[in-house]
Amino acid sequence: MTKNSSPQDWPEPIVRVQSLSERFTDSIPDRYIKPLSDRPSSAVLDDDACNIPIIDLAGLCGGPEARASTLSQISEACNVWGFFQIVNHGVSPQLMDMARETWRQFFHMPLEVKQQYANSPKTYEGYGSRLGIEKGAILDWSDYYFLHYLPLSLKDCNKWPSQPPSCRYNIFNIINVSWIFWIIFSLNLKFYFHNSFQYLKIRFLLKNNISVTVSVYNMSWSDVVSPDNPLVHKTCMHDT
Repeated sequence: MTKNSSPQDWPEPIVRVQSLSERFTDSIPDRYIKPLSDRPSSAVLDDDACNIPIIDLAGLCGGPEARASTLSQISEACNVWGFFQIVNHGVSPQLMDMARETWRQFFHMPLEVKQQYANSPKTYEGYGSRLGIEKGAILDWSDYYFLHYLPLSLKDCNKWPSQPPSCRYNIFNIINVSWIFWIIFSLNLKFYFHNSFQYLKIRFLLKNNISVTVSVYNMSWSDVVSPDNPLVHKTCMHDT
């Protein structure tokens, strides 16, 4: 394999975590148990260290002082923490419920139907159950679904599920909502990252251990507001 080539297949047979969870109802196979050194620390932290920033986006609709305060909070959270939670974001609860139900239906379809969208380590696009190609590695206890959205040269339409019928419609709605957040962040965070950054992730936490994540890579700020931007967008649905 050359340095710039991508592996074409997985080093071991893929076992779907969903099927394992149905068989192992009172335990998790050793293959999915991380060593103690890789687990979160149980050390007691002070209150300040545990308070993940929660930012009220309603301030963006207020006066100049409220907007400036909200943008300042976003900058500080990204600079100090690298992530934060938002409230009053305007995302419709109906949209989030539809997205959750859509992907719940997908992950509960027969395995042979889902296998039509099985992915490979070449692009990871499609239905998958592992990241990385190290043989014998400890794996994550989850199945997922990756999609490329833009540029069109990377988008594989065969990986966009046709079932359930609402799937594609809900994906586009989630991406459109995420675009608003990218614009907000671009107007504020460019001062920290010299007009570009390598990675931005927006995660919608739904119910029943399902989340939808929209990620952007190698973005320049001028591209954010361009309607014809040629960026790589990925939409990733997780079910654990």
